Amino acid sequence: MKVLYTTRATATGGRNGQSATEDGKVAVRLSVPKEMGGDGGPGTNPEQLFATGYSACFLGALRNVAGKAKVTIPPEATVTAEVSFADREDNVGFTIKAALTIAVPGADRAVIEDLVQKAHLVCPYSHALTHAGDVALTVA
Repeated sequence: MKVLYTTRATATGGRNGQSATEDGKVAVRLSVPKEMGGDGGPGTNPEQLFATGYSACFLGALRNVAGKAKVTIPPEATVTAEVSFADREDNVGFTIKAALTIAVPGADRAVIEDLVQKAHLVCPYSHALTHAGDVALTVA
C-alpha cells in the first residue's frame, strides 16, 4: 500500500479536552453533547469533526469519479454528512453511523446516482465505515 499523505493530531482530556494537529492548522476545544450526558459546552466533538471530514472527502471522491466519466460537478454541489454515535448491537462498545445527502443542482439524477455509488467505493471514509478500516494500535 502506497501512503499518499499522513497527518497527526493529539488529544488531551478526552471528550472534555482539546485536540490539535501537529502543524497547528486545526486546534479545537472538545465538549460532550448534552445528549450524551455532557454539559453541551462550547467545544466541538469527534462526531462533528468526522462529519465535516466525511462530507468534504466524499465530495472530493464524487468530483474524482465524475471527472473520469467526463461529467462536470458544479461548484454549488454539496454533500451533507449526518454522523451518529450509537451503541453497538454486541453491547461491548459504540459505533459510528453515517448518512450522506448529495445535492448536485442541474444534473441528471440517474447519472449522479451512478456516480455516487462509484464515489462510495473510492472515498476512504466510506471504505473505512463499510470495511472496518485498518487501525494500528501502539502504546507509547
